[in-house]
Amino acid sequence: MRLVATANVESGTILGKTVRSDKGQILLSEGVELNEKMLNRLQLLGITYIYIKDSVTEGIEYIEVLPDSIRREAVQTIETTFQELQMDSKFNSTFVIEKASKRFKDLIRQLLFELKNNENLLTMLADVYTYDNYIFTHSLHVTMYSLAIGMKLKLPPRDLEILGMGAILHDVGKMKVPCDILQKPGKLTDQEYDEIKKHPEEGFQMLRNVPAMSLIVAHCAYQHHERLNGTGYPRGIEGEDIHQLAKIIAVADVFDAVTSNRVYRDAMLPHHGLEILFAGSGTLFDPKIIEAFRKGVAIYPVGITVILDDGRKGVVSKQNMGVSDRPVVRIIEEDGKSIDPYELDLSKSLTTMIVECDTTFPKKA
Repeated sequence: MRLVATANVESGTILGKTVRSDKGQILLSEGVELNEKMLNRLQLLGITYIYIKDSVTEGIEYIEVLPDSIRREAVQTIETTFQELQMDSKFNSTFVIEKASKRFKDLIRQLLFELKNNENLLTMLADVYTYDNYIFTHSLHVTMYSLAIGMKLKLPPRDLEILGMGAILHDVGKMKVPCDILQKPGKLTDQEYDEIKKHPEEGFQMLRNVPAMSLIVAHCAYQHHERLNGTGYPRGIEGEDIHQLAKIIAVADVFDAVTSNRVYRDAMLPHHGLEILFAGSGTLFDPKIIEAFRKGVAIYPVGITVILDDGRKGVVSKQNMGVSDRPVVRIIEEDGKSIDPYELDLSKSLTTMIVECDTTFPKKA
């Protein structure tokens, strides 16, 4: 299968991977022949990329690190709790979160189990799912990325559980922000942006008095928009004043934000998201955390077409653990001409570099 931009797909193409909503509802099943109506519908739903089947990528399979059933359960758990918080007063928020804390702890342990027992690098392609509310899916993805980073940093089990809880609840304060601001498709006014910037403190106040939760969880919500050089918010703290777990969540939060579809822009591909993190390394983000992220998260998803520095074109067929920027590539073109495909392992061919990704629809041979 191959990952391509939905806008470029031609009618008659065979869908390579089922498209679902975040609640698990099947929108289009793997193997269906796509027509113009289906493709237009996918674009309206915000599906920027899809997997298709073609002969040269036969045998290349995108494997979910997180099974659909667990993803569905996780999003539902987050959604139920957040919606209760949206309806309840501040007085009742402590009770709602306390009640949900055991479900969240069980969920985090399940996510850790999936990450520890999966031989693939973490890939959370948000754009191949639709979702009713970005915050619920975003909270899950940030949790997965944060846990993957924490595992690469070899954090002890207790810290991983606190990190997972802080990540799931990092945006809980947004439940106090008006929906018309959160879902606004255009540029926010200064006044609207000021409302958004209140959510870390709102989250801190909601979490700080929950008996079943470490106070560090509240500080994760409070500090996930702080930056090393003091340019973040709400307090403009810097360096060592920011808790390490909050620094991890900050990296995961930015990466998922730029690689997810939003009402005001399309998703970036993962390698572009990593470039944004590297641009802020040492000034905005902790370099050690970014390096751990690079080792644990797939930068070039299986199925994406890449162009190498020598002009060869191929499709990522397999990930190499610990070196996310050096996957195995199935070479399909040389000198602009189709060839009999062969595999090239970039973890062994160290002088060859990926210089570009290509999500255009493949030309017919």
